[in-house]
Amino acid sequence: MGDSTANGGTHSANATAEYDYLIKFLALGDSGVGKTSFLYQYTDSTFNNKFISTVGIDFREKRIVHKLPSQDGTGRNQRIHLQLWDTAGQERFRSLTTAFFRDAMGFILVFDLTNEQSFLNICNWLAQLQTHAYCDNPDIVLCGNKADIEDQRVITDARAKDMAEKYSLPYFETSAATGQNVTETVNCLLDKVMVRMETTVDQTHSSLRQSQRVGGEVDEAGKSSCAC
Repeated sequence: MGDSTANGGTHSANATAEYDYLIKFLALGDSGVGKTSFLYQYTDSTFNNKFISTVGIDFREKRIVHKLPSQDGTGRNQRIHLQLWDTAGQERFRSLTTAFFRDAMGFILVFDLTNEQSFLNICNWLAQLQTHAYCDNPDIVLCGNKADIEDQRVITDARAKDMAEKYSLPYFETSAATGQNVTETVNCLLDKVMVRMETTVDQTHSSLRQSQRVGGEVDEAGKSSCAC
């Protein structure tokens, strides 16, 4: 879970607060699904109902204290500096936006519950991620946005969950207007990324210790067989 310690948009040059991890997330999906509004709701708790299309890449920032997930519930707190990258959904910006995929540690894949095509295009976005992300199975959370516009909804909850299950993705219905599940979506992705990072660190330490043991055994064998 994450608790905000500092809200912010663009990074302040004189910001001196320290943090344990810099985590980069990237929001992607078709143009008009609400990616920018989602990120503004998360960082500033604000909503602008006037649609302004993102040109290329933009980003927001936020500092939080996040408790690492653990089986016994005693996970330690970590100070996280989140960079939330906002990508343009239009095809003409695709070569620019995909260049940022490899640097992101997690992805918020957004579609519009009132827009059939944005839902169908989930498959295309996942294919883009598989090609350009840091690995073949990056951490992704699927987000069905605009849940507050119930009278215009065309994607049912069951249909969205079937899609999420097909690709083994966590799924949240969100509203950038009301804030519904916005923080929960980011926290879920952060949990996944932090677990991956912790596992990687543990594996690295384990490999290092094993290498040191093997090296020590080789040295001892070398000494015992020495004819000097």
